[in-house]
Amino acid sequence: MAHTKSQGAAKRTVNIAGKRLGVKKFAGQKVTSGSIIIRQRGSQFHPGKNTQMGKDFTIFATSDGVVSFRQMTGSHRGQKFVDILPE
Repeated sequence: MAHTKSQGAAKRTVNIAGKRLGVKKFAGQKVTSGSIIIRQRGSQFHPGKNTQMGKDFTIFATSDGVVSFRQMTGSHRGQKFVDILPE
């Protein structure tokens, strides 16, 4: 009979680097055209005025301005949008 437990579980401890997701520019911050505003998996935030979404769901600015967040009501209830307002 073994006096120590098997070490099988210790072989499966693989550390994976974080993907650095999240909001990169917050409301009120100035951005330039092409600046990344949000990195995300899936569309928790949707592109609004002067923003577009990349194929990996990254939202980026298409013009210079100030970041603004808004939440829709009505038919788009609960959807969060990101806008760039010109200065």
